Amino acid sequence: MKVFISADIEGVSGVVHGEHTMREGREHDYARMLMTKEVNACVLGALEAGADKVIVNDSHGTMRNIYHEQLHEKAELILGAPKKLAMMEGINHNFDAALFVGYHTKMGSQGVLNHTFNGRVIRSIEVNGIELGEFGLNALVAGYFNVPVVFVSGCDLVAKEAKALIPSIHQTIVKQTINRTTALNTHPVLVRELIKEDTKTALLACKEISPYRIDSPYTVKMTFLNTGQADAVEILPYVKKNGPLGISFVCKDILECYQLIRSSIMIAGSIS
Repeated sequence: MKVFISADIEGVSGVVHGEHTMREGREHDYARMLMTKEVNACVLGALEAGADKVIVNDSHGTMRNIYHEQLHEKAELILGAPKKLAMMEGINHNFDAALFVGYHTKMGSQGVLNHTFNGRVIRSIEVNGIELGEFGLNALVAGYFNVPVVFVSGCDLVAKEAKALIPSIHQTIVKQTINRTTALNTHPVLVRELIKEDTKTALLACKEISPYRIDSPYTVKMTFLNTGQADAVEILPYVKKNGPLGISFVCKDILECYQLIRSSIMIAGSIS
């Protein structure tokens, strides 16, 4: 069994504020430690389920967050940026399952630290009329390679968001949302045990979960937070403005679609 883990930080127990998630934050290193230990719990669960290869992709911000030396020695780590497939770098047809650790809800959905890739740039992203956050967009990349996303950990509302797309997905809810920067957090030690057990259960049942897909072609609509961002992204080939804050484009290939979304965000981010 070959397993792919995409690890973010906003959905980790005890992480509720920008000081936890941003490089300059006073509590960022503490949050990195919490993130590393939750990822380790997922790795342990995968190994207990019979995985003989585990690839972890650090998927938050600079993508240099996980303490490599503290990561389980049987896991390999993709560290650094930029990455062509960003949060899904390293995935391919050879994986049996994908697991998402520390994930959060899409922008504007009320969950803890909700945003979609870049909270200073994106208001919403739709694919064929379905509004998707990082969970859904990354699950589509996994689906392109015929890999099911079988597990997600994070707050109660990202669990709900994931279930709406993949009804049979396994989950560990590590905190209950109170508002965007406040949560009722389960103790980290207990969370790690839950993640390990839920990961194991998910992988033992991975053949029962289908990869997430949307039929091609893909019509993408992106709405930005200011008009200058939309103006800048319109420079890209295939992209057209559909209003002061919005752009749209059509792709036949989901990887091309994903990369164009990510490129648009990088360009818009240079304006903000």
